[in-house]
Amino acid sequence: MVNLTRIFGCALLVGVALGHPGGHDRSNAMSHNDRRAFRTRARRSLDACSEKLEQDRTLHRAAVKRADVFRKHGKRGLSRRDTPTVLATDHSVEVDASVLENPHDLDVTLFESPTACIVFPEGEIGPFWVKGEHIRDDLIDDESGVPLHLHAQFIDVNTCKPIPDLYMDVWNANSTGVYSGVQSPMNGNPADDSNLVKAALRGIQKTDEDGVATFKTLFPGHYGGRCVHVHVVAHLNAELLPNNTLTGGSVSHIGQLFFDQALVDEVEKVAPYKDNTAIITTNERDHVVNYETADSESDPFFYYTLLGDSVEDGILAWITIGVDATQDYETQCGAELGEDGGKMCEITGNFGIPGGFPGGPGGFPGGPGAPGGPGATPPQQP
Repeated sequence: MVNLTRIFGCALLVGVALGHPGGHDRSNAMSHNDRRAFRTRARRSLDACSEKLEQDRTLHRAAVKRADVFRKHGKRGLSRRDTPTVLATDHSVEVDASVLENPHDLDVTLFESPTACIVFPEGEIGPFWVKGEHIRDDLIDDESGVPLHLHAQFIDVNTCKPIPDLYMDVWNANSTGVYSGVQSPMNGNPADDSNLVKAALRGIQKTDEDGVATFKTLFPGHYGGRCVHVHVVAHLNAELLPNNTLTGGSVSHIGQLFFDQALVDEVEKVAPYKDNTAIITTNERDHVVNYETADSESDPFFYYTLLGDSVEDGILAWITIGVDATQDYETQCGAELGEDGGKMCEITGNFGIPGGFPGGPGGFPGGPGAPGGPGATPPQQP
């Protein structure tokens, strides 16, 4: 059984003091010495920040916000469930929904933790980041799937303080494994140019005074060659334009975040995910998970709790991301959204993917065995 009073709000120290594959140095992988240096610096930052974050109640304030989400969206009568495990780490948290009969009795300490975790800096942006997305918190549009409430708290590892006014840019595939906003042979139907102007499951939010950004989205679908994941880019000192998009600033973090395999398996049992015919890649076999966690103290997985008796009632997932706010990484867009609609970007790199694209076309949506690819059922377009 998980110690619930210690598990919410696990702080993830990401990209401490080092660049990442696809950054300014254009490296494709970190050497053994780089990994060792990262772990040393990350541990030093972890030790320095943990006590301070507890003393100033930074993590507690984020936990209060998560508790409020559970009060609002949790279903009365939630039954207790077995806690799943993935890669020897358990990210599931049980919350007895009987407290919703009297919401003020909800123990906020369920949503905080005095401990911290280190994430290895994987830095893979992938081929489907869209430059010019809009600031918004509801990303669902006309898509269907399992409701997902995402909470992320950003901590500056140099100051051990939350980062307000950071813009968190997120995107993930829909239930059929297709990304909106990009027209590509690697992504669903390559002839569908209408996908360029769609923005489902994409968006940007500014962090509040506690470094917290929140989104209402849908649980990601899967596609050939990759496990289920969410992409993240963190923008600092960017300017908000009148059209509700960003310009300028720096990128302090590029990464991907994951979910317990047990949770993914439960989601894959329900519609519309169960109709996705692409071969499922598990966390254990995913190249990014392995790259990020190999020879490290990495734990790039969301903590989560169900908002009802099943995943169909919704999921609350949260993570705390430590970044080096002095860093500025390069980004490679797959497409760009402008006044005249969307257009594909000129490809100049390998999107920070160690060793190039995984497994050829099958590693992306639309490849063999993936939605829209040879031998696959035509996908539902986002």
